[in-house]
Amino acid sequence: MKNISKIRNNIQDRNSEAWLKLCEYVEYIAKKGKKEFNPREYLGDELFAKIYTLPESIGKLKKVKKVWLYGSNLKRIPPEIGEMESLEYFDPYTSYDLKWFPYEITKCKNLKDSRVSTRAFYGNFKNRKAFPKLDHNPVRYLGKKVKCSICEKQMSYNETNQLWTTQRIGTDTLPLLANLCSIECERKIPNSPKGFVNLPHNGGADLKQPSYEEWEKANMVRIMPKELSENNKKGKPKLLKLIRKIWEK
Repeated sequence: MKNISKIRNNIQDRNSEAWLKLCEYVEYIAKKGKKEFNPREYLGDELFAKIYTLPESIGKLKKVKKVWLYGSNLKRIPPEIGEMESLEYFDPYTSYDLKWFPYEITKCKNLKDSRVSTRAFYGNFKNRKAFPKLDHNPVRYLGKKVKCSICEKQMSYNETNQLWTTQRIGTDTLPLLANLCSIECERKIPNSPKGFVNLPHNGGADLKQPSYEEWEKANMVRIMPKELSENNKKGKPKLLKLIRKIWEK
């Protein structure tokens, strides 16, 4: 049985120089209406290495189209990323402590391209890292209340049902955490892509994930060469080639 990593809360020192400077940078980008967000460039390597989450104020970055987080030590992204309505490109590549994302990232409707280190993720088809069981290890954000990931109803954590799901985001398939207020909102979560746990779930060591072979079989595609030979035209088609539809990095 694979070990399940523990989700840590209160990961960021919000009085540190690194954090205060990052919050300053977010306000600057928002005020100037900048289209790119690159905190490493602003903070420098030493301070950037001390950032483990992003401020909730990233929701103000309405005009940002590109987010650069390459090589970060981030452990989580706040749900407010869903308010970045112009976001088109998201790059936290080689941020190996990022093992999941908030469901709210699905609300970034312009997000078409991404670059992430999928091998580090819970549920990745290459290694099937186990999802932590949320009943025993719930995720807590800043504050005593949280919004439903679907309808945005505000609720206490005692009212919240947290579930994992896997969804296609940008050009990657990501494990997402949803905070839900009701069964009705849970039913609005789409099924996962083929080769992943189909329905939203609570995680845990007992969760059965599809094997790599099952993922591979579900993602095989039959193709016919575009230009048919004379034999093909005469009704003698060549054998169809099987190719793998590899979406992951």
